[in-house]
Amino acid sequence: MFQFFKRVKTYVGSELNAALDKAEDPVKMLEQFMREMSMDIRDAETAVAKQLANEKMLKKKYDDANSMVEKRQQQAVQALEAENEELARRALEDKQNHAKQADSLKQAHEQAAADATALRGQLAEMKREYEEMELKQDSLKARAESAKTRTKINRTMSSVGGDESRRGFDRMEEKVMQFEAEAETSEDLRAGGRSLDDEFASLNKGNAVDDELAALKKQFGKE
Repeated sequence: MFQFFKRVKTYVGSELNAALDKAEDPVKMLEQFMREMSMDIRDAETAVAKQLANEKMLKKKYDDANSMVEKRQQQAVQALEAENEELARRALEDKQNHAKQADSLKQAHEQAAADATALRGQLAEMKREYEEMELKQDSLKARAESAKTRTKINRTMSSVGGDESRRGFDRMEEKVMQFEAEAETSEDLRAGGRSLDDEFASLNKGNAVDDELAALKKQFGKE
């Protein structure tokens, strides 16, 4: 009768943590535990309902037997008042039979009531433990997700800040500095390689601008 409590006691104990340590996915394992515990509770509810029904049935039979005892007692009195001793005797005999049944049913009902009370208490304990496990499940799921996220970030940061990545970054920086040096060198070479004609052409170009500026000033009387 009490076998369906076994798995709950196992999960609430240390074996839960051992199972989580071995599990590839703790979140999925927790969900499986909760599903099995929920099934245990449903089985327990069914057992408690049957026990309560059995208790009620025994109580009714016990009450019916007591009613017959009282009825036969009244009938025996009635028969004696009617001076029918034989009928009174038969009523008393049947009364004794129902009295024995009542005694037997009383013991059975008391045992059934005690069993029902115990089962209801254990069912309530199972539900409390299930609620505690639900809270623990939410906490463990959050911790598992947080750990996964931290691991992913740490691996990414380790990859970004690793020696290989850093050396690659330094090489690219040196390459850019080399390009810049080459560009500056080419500009210097270009400036140093101008011919005499180039310099005079530049000078003349500057004079042409001055001449045009002077013409404009003359045109607008700004001389």
